[in-house]
Amino acid sequence: MGTTGAGSAEPTGPGTAVVTGASSGIGTRYAERLAEAGWDLVLVARRAQRLDELAGRLRESAGIAVETLVADLGVPEDLARTAERVTEDDVALLVNNAGINGYGYFHEVDPALLTRVLNVNVTALTVLSRAAVPGMLARGRGAVVNVASRLAFAGSLPPDPLPRRAVYGGTKGYVVTFTRTLAAELADSPLRIQVLCPGLTATEFHLTTGEESVAGQEQQVHAEGGMPVDEVVTASLAALERGDVVCVPGLANPEEALERLVDAEVGMRGVPRR
Repeated sequence: MGTTGAGSAEPTGPGTAVVTGASSGIGTRYAERLAEAGWDLVLVARRAQRLDELAGRLRESAGIAVETLVADLGVPEDLARTAERVTEDDVALLVNNAGINGYGYFHEVDPALLTRVLNVNVTALTVLSRAAVPGMLARGRGAVVNVASRLAFAGSLPPDPLPRRAVYGGTKGYVVTFTRTLAAELADSPLRIQVLCPGLTATEFHLTTGEESVAGQEQQVHAEGGMPVDEVVTASLAALERGDVVCVPGLANPEEALERLVDAEVGMRGVPRR
């Protein structure tokens, strides 16, 4: 597990990093930090104007190549276009950051919105990971970072102050289990696989349920505030450099917490730990 403030090391380039959800918040900061480390970028998001502004700024400040791919990962055709780009030989890092929340009482939220949450948070992340991994294995290098949430571990905890989140929490639980299991499957390979589980982060994520993007060019921060995005990304990149599979920024004694989680899983299965 990683911790915040663990250093500023980034995975070694050169290569191309694909960052989804790059038009705001955590995605934007990943793009900035990777550009500073010399990575070329493919920036994926719905908001073309924001992507263009970010791409232009990073080309000028870091002297790197930046592509923009305007795509809604909840739309099959857009997901297919993005997956095709991810399969290309230059891709050495995939950051699956795109996500929407669909918060609300399960029995009241529009079923179409819940389907969209599943499509973006689960299907797109899985499809893009599958697009990336075979080529990375063939080339003998690469990394995948999947952004989940501490809400993946919230389970039956009631709302207030936590959001009403049955589907969102379920999707992030999938991301944690999928990533940890994939990392175990690839443990003997040179690939690095990480799941990032931030808590409340100072972004605009809570300003919309995901049906529409937050309007405007300027990034905003929801009223709840939270951990600065740079601390979240610093923790993730430092953990990736160390080879940590699970990164929970700001968590005290993360290794101990993960060990307790594994022990609990073993107990639930009723099978001795090997």
